[in-house]
Amino acid sequence: MRVLLISPGKDEDYAKRVGFAFKFAPLGLATVASLTKPGIDVKILDEHVEKINYDDGADLVGISAMTAVAPRAYRIAERFRSRGAKIVMGGPHPSVLPEEALQYCDAVVVGEAEGSWQQLIEDFQSNKLQKIYRNAEPPSLIGLPEPRRDLYKKWTYFVKDTFQTTRGCPYDCSFCSVSGVFGKRYRSKPVEDTVKSIKFLKSGFVGFIDDNIAGNKRYSKELFRALIPLRIKWAGQSSVNIAEDLELLQLAKKSGCTALFMGFETVSQQSMGEIGTSKNKIEEFKSNVRRLHDYGIVVLGAFVFGFDSDDKDVFKRTVDFIYDAKIDLAQFTNLTPLPGTRLHKKLSQENRIIDTDWRKYDTENVVFKPAQMSVDELQNGSGWAWREFYSRGSIIRRLLGTRFDIIRLALYTVPLIIMNFGFKKVLDFETEARRRLFKKEKK
Repeated sequence: MRVLLISPGKDEDYAKRVGFAFKFAPLGLATVASLTKPGIDVKILDEHVEKINYDDGADLVGISAMTAVAPRAYRIAERFRSRGAKIVMGGPHPSVLPEEALQYCDAVVVGEAEGSWQQLIEDFQSNKLQKIYRNAEPPSLIGLPEPRRDLYKKWTYFVKDTFQTTRGCPYDCSFCSVSGVFGKRYRSKPVEDTVKSIKFLKSGFVGFIDDNIAGNKRYSKELFRALIPLRIKWAGQSSVNIAEDLELLQLAKKSGCTALFMGFETVSQQSMGEIGTSKNKIEEFKSNVRRLHDYGIVVLGAFVFGFDSDDKDVFKRTVDFIYDAKIDLAQFTNLTPLPGTRLHKKLSQENRIIDTDWRKYDTENVVFKPAQMSVDELQNGSGWAWREFYSRGSIIRRLLGTRFDIIRLALYTVPLIIMNFGFKKVLDFETEARRRLFKKEKK
């Protein structure tokens, strides 16, 4: 029996265009592969780094899909189905819209794979494949097998050794699908299991893909203490308030933290209320960034445009704030009502969703009517923010503002150069992709 697990790109040529700095190994597929019983031939194909061979001869094809790549996933499913393979879909989009996905596949895994995938394999081999597989409760992260990282294509990822130590999020932000897919309760992997994995891989640099590596402070402190003797460097995602707990911040630094991706989301306290995270105080953001920099941690800030309280000046206010706060890298997205989120329900009830083409639900395109500006003003404004922040002049000015000593040059400035120009390449790619998408619609 042959199983092929696929992570779709935006299109079949995606691997050629996406920047190397944004290629992260697909840990989710490696985890699913590890749940497949011995004796079954399993392969991973990540369309971010290689093209699909539809004549692979797979008996069972598993496809994981975010909303923006769902149409691409469906096309892939149809092509394999025409060759006689059975298709299973999973991931955030099929999990919230399983009936839609079942139009293109034979079975859907709703939510997390542990437990469901093993049963699905048994059913497939017995010719008793069910349409829907879901766990009654979120699975425990204790005693999980080691992900099949040996199945990754070699020398293709900027970050190959990725780890997930926790799942779930109690915050349920209005536009976020994490709590809907993984639940609202934090679940954690035993610290000793993560340490054992890092030692086994002999990793010098690892990426933690937890939605908030500092979400459970007691667990995070235990993890960071255990990482210190390993003498590694790592990056991850965290809420901004990690900087408010000095013990936690000190442990993060000692354990090798070099960079954190943070969801600042907005520079408006009113918008914070819309998200459901009003406990985050805008006036504390700048001091938090300074504190993180004092510990030598690079800050990549994520900002969202399009909240009901956002007016046409929000773009300049946000970029000015980022410059003033000296945030190292920034990501700008348009508010997107992903299916299954509170935001989608709200905008649907208000008849403000203007486009249901899932390809545009990539946080780059505007698919709803903003409250205080036009669709074009939101689209053009977010585009301006990208172009302004990642113009060559801006990149050079910001890099010249870093402190150049030998250690920081290696651990801080060089990665910043790679990431800055990586973001610039992504900007160019997204602009071209949007141009092609709209050109097709006009024909």
